[in-house]
Amino acid sequence: MANFEPTEHQHTRYNPLNGQWILVSPHRMKRPWSGQEERAQLNDLPEFDPSNPLCPGVTRSNGCKNPIYTSTFVFTNDFPALLEDVPLPPESDDPLFQTGGARGTCRVMCFHPKSNKTLPVMTPKEIRTVIDAWIAEFKTLASKYTWVQIFENKGASMGCSNPHPHCQIWACSFFPNEPRVKDEKLREYYQKNGTALLDDYARKEITRKERVVIENADWLVVVPFWASWPFETMIISRNGNRRISDLSLQQINNLAIVIKELTIKYDNLFKCSFPYSMGWHGAPTGDLIGQDDRHWTLHAIYYPPLLRSATVRKFMVGFELLCQPQRDLTPEQAAGRLRELCGKKTLQRTYLGFLISNRAVCDEVE
Repeated sequence: MANFEPTEHQHTRYNPLNGQWILVSPHRMKRPWSGQEERAQLNDLPEFDPSNPLCPGVTRSNGCKNPIYTSTFVFTNDFPALLEDVPLPPESDDPLFQTGGARGTCRVMCFHPKSNKTLPVMTPKEIRTVIDAWIAEFKTLASKYTWVQIFENKGASMGCSNPHPHCQIWACSFFPNEPRVKDEKLREYYQKNGTALLDDYARKEITRKERVVIENADWLVVVPFWASWPFETMIISRNGNRRISDLSLQQINNLAIVIKELTIKYDNLFKCSFPYSMGWHGAPTGDLIGQDDRHWTLHAIYYPPLLRSATVRKFMVGFELLCQPQRDLTPEQAAGRLRELCGKKTLQRTYLGFLISNRAVCDEVE
C-alpha cells in the first residue's frame, strides 16, 4: 500500500474548538463539475441608490429616514430576530419539550456612505472607523447581554439581501450554541494545560508556517488545520486579548491592515467581490463578565462558500448535514493559494462590472 499523502488521500481532522471531526477528501478536486453555478459577484454598484434603504438620506420601509451620514451609521434593525421587551415562555417539567427565554436586540451598521465601498476597497483609516464602531457598540451591549455577536454576511450567496456594505450586531440574553460549546472546550483545555488553546495554536502555526496567510505584530491569519469551508480563515489575537473591547490603538491599526489585506486576497482569488460570512468570538459578557475567562482568545472567523471559481460554491448538504463537515481542498493548499495572492490592491474592476486579466499587476496601495 502507498504511503499516506495528505493532498491525495482522504483523512479526518479534529476541531478542538467544538469537539467535531472534519472529513478531508482532496482527491475530489479532480472530479468534473456539473452542478449549480452562481452568478459571479462583482462590485459594480453605484455610489448611491435612492431606492436602497441603507443609503444616506433614504427613508426606510418603517418610515424612518437615514441621516446624511459620512462615516459609519448604526440603527436598530427594522425587522429584528430579537426584541428586548417580550414575555417569557412558561416553564416545563418535561425534558422533551423545553423552552427558554430569549431577549435581545439586533442592530445594523453601515460601513460607509457609498454602496460600492466594500472593505477591500476602503482605506485602512476607514476600516479603523468600522472597528471603532464595533467596539463602541460592543461596550454598550456587553454591559447588559450575555453574548454580543458582530457578524457580516457579504454577497447574495451568503444570504445578504442588501449589497450596501454593512454588518449586523445581535445581542442575546442567552449563551448561543456555537460560542457556548467553544467556551466549554477552551475551558477544558486551559484546565488541563494551564494555557489558552488559541494562544498555543497561534504559536505553533507561526512555527510551522504551512497554514499562515498573513501575520503582523498583533494578529495572525491562518486557514485553520480543522477548517471545513474551502477558504475558511481565522484572525487570532497575538496579545492575549479576550474581547474586542480590549484592543489598544496599535492593535486596532494593525487589525485594519489585516482585514484590508485579507479581503483583498479574497477578491483576487477568483477576481470577484468575494462572498463570506464572518464574525467575532471572544469571552462572554453580561452577567458572565468577572468570571474566569483566561481560556479565551479573541478571534474572528471567515466562512467563504466559493470552492473552484467565482461561480462554483461549496454546499453543506447531505453528508455534511447528516454526518459531519467535509472538504475537498486541504487547508494547507488553501492557505498556500491565499498566501501567494496580492494583498495590496484588488485586481477586479470594481466599477465597470467586468473582470480584468488574471495577469494584472499588483500595485502598491497609495
